[in-house]
Amino acid sequence: MMFRDRQIGQESPLFLIAGPCVLESLELSLRVAERLSQIAFRHDILIIFKGSFDKANRTSLTSYRGPGLDDGLEILRLVAEKTGLPVLTDVHDPAQVKSVAEVVDILQTPALLARQSDLIDAVARSGRVVNLKKGQFMAPGDMAHVLDKARSAAVAAGQDPNSFLLCERGASFGYNNLVTDLRSLSVMGDTGAPVVFDASHSVQAPGSLGNRSGGERRYVPLLCRGAVAAGVAGLFIETHPDPTKALSDGPNSWPLDLLDPLVEQLVGLDRFVKGSLAAYPSAH
Repeated sequence: MMFRDRQIGQESPLFLIAGPCVLESLELSLRVAERLSQIAFRHDILIIFKGSFDKANRTSLTSYRGPGLDDGLEILRLVAEKTGLPVLTDVHDPAQVKSVAEVVDILQTPALLARQSDLIDAVARSGRVVNLKKGQFMAPGDMAHVLDKARSAAVAAGQDPNSFLLCERGASFGYNNLVTDLRSLSVMGDTGAPVVFDASHSVQAPGSLGNRSGGERRYVPLLCRGAVAAGVAGLFIETHPDPTKALSDGPNSWPLDLLDPLVEQLVGLDRFVKGSLAAYPSAH
């Protein structure tokens, strides 16, 4: 897949999706995006700014959901305009797709809606690249069916059937806990779609803090290294200047001031692994 004049795939240079879980303000969004732009330039890596205009699946009714569709899209438009970064956001309803696709570069389907056929159909017809997140209740092989839905809808609409990413974000392991099986990256990669590993939501502990979710951000680097060593196409890391004050997913967000050294390490590992692919063909 070509995106912004760069090749995306399991054998191509690593790319990164990063940003706050939810859009909090224009000021914070620009602060994060400007830092991401600097990191992208320094390491010659594609970075896509991520921020949600609405978190429709919060644990509690009182939790902050975001600025809403109109204000959120304006923030994303300004981030793209002022930093030059491509932008990504998630959509929860087919009715949102048209207006969101007019602003962002990549649409994302939430993990909890991975099997919602009408939503998959709508995003696939949008003409945008789509990041299809695997449900935490699904086996990795099940994402082949989601991808088939998306590709069929894209073809029917005259769109590119190869404009889809598959995203691993952990699997439910009992209550309030997720685990990541790195084999899933290979299983989903067998579909031919580029695979993204979401480190932030893989360390989330859903609902573990009563009326909100907890998480263990200390494991983000560990899981990222494992995914990169497995030859993943891209990473998804939520980041915030002060995760303890983030309005959503703070416990599993990586501190913004620690992102650059982490990216440096991961880019180096990615270059080593992908430079060795020819010498280490997959064993079947």
